[in-house]
Amino acid sequence: MSDLREDIAVLYKGRKGSVDFVDVPLLLFAMVRGQGDPDGPAFAEAVQALFTISYAAHFGLKKRAGLATKVMPLEALWWFDEPGHADPDEPVTAGFGGLSGVDRESWRWQAMMVQPEPIDEAMLERAREESRAKELPALDLLQFERWEEGRCAQTLHVGPYADEGATIARLDAAVVEAGLKVRGRHHEIYLGDPRRSAPDKLRTLIRHPVV
Repeated sequence: MSDLREDIAVLYKGRKGSVDFVDVPLLLFAMVRGQGDPDGPAFAEAVQALFTISYAAHFGLKKRAGLATKVMPLEALWWFDEPGHADPDEPVTAGFGGLSGVDRESWRWQAMMVQPEPIDEAMLERAREESRAKELPALDLLQFERWEEGRCAQTLHVGPYADEGATIARLDAAVVEAGLKVRGRHHEIYLGDPRRSAPDKLRTLIRHPVV
């Protein structure tokens, strides 16, 4: 059986200093939406719930059907709501690096992980019920949704999250050079487990939807 990670491998690869344009298809995500400091308890609880539900679904699939799939990387969308913005549903993403000047408690986020086929919503609900003994605070906040991100520009950042500004600037400059513009929320994909990596070893794929 084909592994989704192999089918869409190009979406989870990047080269430091190079910008790639990719088309992201309709994918099933487990996700938790929230607000506040990414170093705070709410985001940590969301990440714990996502890893737990993802591993439970994958182990359940292997146990029931003998199929082995890989758990996909943790991802997150980041944005903030600008007071008086003309369209409250349009995320403010231009110059995401400027969030350093925004109160971290005002940051909004959507932590998420792709769920590869044949995992579906019913399997994820079963995995949620099987995980209740762990008493995870964010377990009931988990949502399962299908989302098509479409055309995107992405690049690889290596190092601390606080140093992403220059990488983001290069990414957005490449978007402008291509005659395009950013149209959606700042998207980060954490290659490896960010909870266990040293700051200088962090590998973050930065993705911006474009039009």
